[in-house]
Amino acid sequence: MKFPEDLKYTKEHEWVRDNGDGTATIGITDFAQGELGDIVFVELEPEGTEFEQDEVFGTVEAVKTVSELFCPVAGEITELNEELEDDPELVNTDPYGKGWMVKIKISDHSELDSLLSVDEYKEIVE
Repeated sequence: MKFPEDLKYTKEHEWVRDNGDGTATIGITDFAQGELGDIVFVELEPEGTEFEQDEVFGTVEAVKTVSELFCPVAGEITELNEELEDDPELVNTDPYGKGWMVKIKISDHSELDSLLSVDEYKEIVE
């Protein structure tokens, strides 16, 4: 299982990459995709939608279950990973790369500090 050091994590198994320009990229972790199994559909709220921290911004459908996606920090969706429409299994094969879900304009950067470090996240899943 992979745990990139440059990311922040949530207890709900989302990851956040601070892009350094007021935006963040969000996806689900390698652990999460492994637990879900083969992902067959990803449904995301549209660009321009605003969220508070921990609000649902979409769902991931696997063969046997549907799981909600929780926004790790407050913000507005600025970009969706449109490749997931035709190729949702990218979340399984490359969860930290091509399998990202959304990019958001962060409303409150201090919320990043409330997220888990890689070591804290590893304690939860290992």
